[in-house]
Amino acid sequence: AMFTMMNNARLSVAAQGVGVAEAALQHALAYAADRRQGATPIAGNGAILDHADVRRMLATARAEVFAARSIALSCAKAIDMATATGSPDWQARAALLTPIAKAYGTDIACEVAHLGVQVHGGMGFIEETGAAQFLRDARILPIYEGTNGIQAMDLVGRKMADGGDAAFRLIDEVQRGAEGARVSHPDLAGDVWSAAEALRETTEVLLAMPMNDRFAGAVPYLRAFARVLGGDAHLKAALADPGREPLARVMIRRLLPEHGALLAQAREGAAGLYAVGSDGLAA
Repeated sequence: AMFTMMNNARLSVAAQGVGVAEAALQHALAYAADRRQGATPIAGNGAILDHADVRRMLATARAEVFAARSIALSCAKAIDMATATGSPDWQARAALLTPIAKAYGTDIACEVAHLGVQVHGGMGFIEETGAAQFLRDARILPIYEGTNGIQAMDLVGRKMADGGDAAFRLIDEVQRGAEGARVSHPDLAGDVWSAAEALRETTEVLLAMPMNDRFAGAVPYLRAFARVLGGDAHLKAALADPGREPLARVMIRRLLPEHGALLAQAREGAAGLYAVGSDGLAA
């Protein structure tokens, strides 16, 4: 009963994160469409929305919010299916996705709110625009209902107690989906499939590690898992609606490549962290 309550609360906090991120993004987008500054490469009214770096920030934010929402909805579906069917596979899927949904959704709330302040420039730092309020509201989310570090340790610890079976089943689904998309979207599908394979290989490495070595790389591992699931969600969206393909390309071509560096951290173990002693930390 306790874990049921905690898991439901963690999904609720993930949904809070998605909501704050969506609000911060909409606020920043409205400002960027209205604020005029300098010459832009797109014929129009000179809104900062048309500067490449501002467009990058807003496109990144939209891609992240879509991915976080998709992961939270997948988790909610798994919980409902586990309740409705009693299936151990659905129960395992719900348990696996809960820490990912909570940690990624709330980290993204902070990151998108941060981007929102940046889009506003100096106006984002003062109270007049309200942009900073979203960042303050978001900052508690990675802390309560289990810090995101605890979520990541749960993912590589208790949620891998099945020998990684639930994780491997999910990775298999991502790769099957990518295989089905190769004809229409060969480059995007190939990138998602390869990222999922790298996630599989690192999961196998983690399972062979002592628990504290897993814990040392748990946070980057969780983010890499979320990157793969986000790429999968965007690829499915592009298949269903061609209008979604440009946003899918932002996620898969610009954000998904981070998985390689994240998984390298996850494989590194704990020894290098403890080699930095207290004197080194204080230097």
